[in-house]
Amino acid sequence: MRHNVRIGSDPVRFGLVTSLARPSGNGTGITQLSVEIVAKRIELAHELVPTATAVALLVNPTDPIADSEVRDAHSEVRDAQAAALTLGLQLHVLRASTEAELDDAFTTFLQMRSGVLVIATDVFFNGHVELLAALAIRHLVPAIYEYRQFVTAGGLISYGPELTDSYRLAGIYTGRILKGEKPADPPVQQATRVELIINLKTAKALGLIIPPALLATADEVRAARDSFCQCGFSRRHPWPGVRTSAH
Repeated sequence: MRHNVRIGSDPVRFGLVTSLARPSGNGTGITQLSVEIVAKRIELAHELVPTATAVALLVNPTDPIADSEVRDAHSEVRDAQAAALTLGLQLHVLRASTEAELDDAFTTFLQMRSGVLVIATDVFFNGHVELLAALAIRHLVPAIYEYRQFVTAGGLISYGPELTDSYRLAGIYTGRILKGEKPADPPVQQATRVELIINLKTAKALGLIIPPALLATADEVRAARDSFCQCGFSRRHPWPGVRTSAH
């Protein structure tokens, strides 16, 4: 009999478990904050370019897995719109579900004169990390992504779940099940750790100066060896509590 420990956004909605407290069946797992934190990405966009009067949100209008994914996208748009309204910003919604449409979306972004592009939570986007990062640099678009992998690929900023936390929790559950515990017994846990990663090398390429207040809240700052001078800091004296890595 197969036993499953899964990582995802909402196992109840997908029908993988009957409830978070009592999964039942042959599986349990770890949930992540994803759609729920799009409002924070809009706030970060405002902090990044405070003079902007509009921001854009890129979503995938198609559904590669289930109809509920489309509802997720719509929910993310509603949350983003509410956050933008609170900040006095106009929100433009861009849609793409193919590589060609991704390129078109960046061109449309420039025509709309939005300040920052926020990449929504989506499996398709997560599968095109390097392409999205490259398009942003090619079109000189400040973009905010979900996972640190985007920043590693050259993206500007990521704000989203810390995947190592999810994997750690999943590993603990896997060990318990391998020792004989029934998968239906452990409740589904929510990985609540999120991280803000900033790429100063990309900021320099885009001609952006990251506000010091935003840098101070980052969990990690990735930088070229000469990038710290643009914010008035020396590489030998990084911000308190912020890890730095040179690339």
